[in-house]
Amino acid sequence: MATGRKGEIVFMVGPMGSGKSTVGRHLSELLGYGFIDSDAEIEARAGADIPWIFDVEGEAGFRRRESAVLADLATQQQVVIATGGGAILAEPNRQVMADTGVVVFLNVSVAQQLKRTGSGEGRPLLQAGDREATLTQLMAEREPLYSASADVTISASGGNARKVARHIETQLRDQGLISSGTE
Repeated sequence: MATGRKGEIVFMVGPMGSGKSTVGRHLSELLGYGFIDSDAEIEARAGADIPWIFDVEGEAGFRRRESAVLADLATQQQVVIATGGGAILAEPNRQVMADTGVVVFLNVSVAQQLKRTGSGEGRPLLQAGDREATLTQLMAEREPLYSASADVTISASGGNARKVARHIETQLRDQGLISSGTE
């Protein structure tokens, strides 16, 4: 696939609470791209929220929906896509992102995730057991996949989403991963 096309999609990956949607919206404005939250797209297509999908279809059913939506969204152009925290688990998802876009990993500490996810309401994986232990386990399983898939890794612990988005834009442009806007 041509490199010019690859920079037309920016995939935001990272754990829950890393700011993928918030930072992604700001990044899309800076780039003049559209923005899509893959979880919101799954809910719209299913006509149900993610906790309901998990209750009825289980995590496996949700992951199937997630992969189908991600493959469909990867056909878009000039868009920033915020993925769900677990989208990185499926090898076909990692391949779609690598083949069609630039992958930005928003790295954040478990302590920061705990603050940002609050009670865990609306987050099925945080509904049972110790939230900190769950987040620690998920990070241990997923961080190597986030890191290996990322074209750019950015610390999102600093807080200000606009500042993080500007930093990502600079990194993408400096590394030639997206057009400078002057071509």
